[in-house]
Amino acid sequence: MSGWAWTALALYLGWAGFAFGVRAALQRRRTGDAGFRGISGRPGEASWWAGVLFVAALLGGTAAPVAALAGLPTAAHAAVQWTGLVITLAGMAATLAAQTNMGTSWRVGVDADERTTLVTDGLFAHVRNPVFTAMAVTAVGLALMIPNWLTLVALACLIAAIQLQVRVVEEPYLMAVHGPAYAAYTARTGRFLPRSSQVTT
Repeated sequence: MSGWAWTALALYLGWAGFAFGVRAALQRRRTGDAGFRGISGRPGEASWWAGVLFVAALLGGTAAPVAALAGLPTAAHAAVQWTGLVITLAGMAATLAAQTNMGTSWRVGVDADERTTLVTDGLFAHVRNPVFTAMAVTAVGLALMIPNWLTLVALACLIAAIQLQVRVVEEPYLMAVHGPAYAAYTARTGRFLPRSSQVTT
């Protein structure tokens, strides 16, 4: 099991480091701005909880393989773990591809006074939030590689954070900024999966 825990930890740290650290460095080099906007809203608001849950998910994703290495019981069959590895690698690749598609519009968080280009090509032609979808896929893969209660809690925190961030923070912001263009985009493109639920206007 220690081999799987080390693999999951290395993949997770590498993915998080590239998805946030390297991506932010590239963004700063291209635009002079790293793209981090922080947690939205005031403590207790839904938008604030989205940010808090994201942080909890990131910490839990790191803690889960560390806890497994320290002896936390983890029950899984090799076939499940290999499946998790494949899903994790696919999610990592999709995360990086979706971030690349965003170009200079890439941000972590939302600044209500900021205006960025509405990205509708690449993976965004099929899904409105491919970065979040890919992050969830990665988390599912890691949970299969190291199935303990910490990975499940981290996954639940991530899914809740994504739902809140998209529905409460990002969609209202994009509708306010892009208006009819965003409404038309939501009418033809799924929120997290192709042709899935649409934003309520």
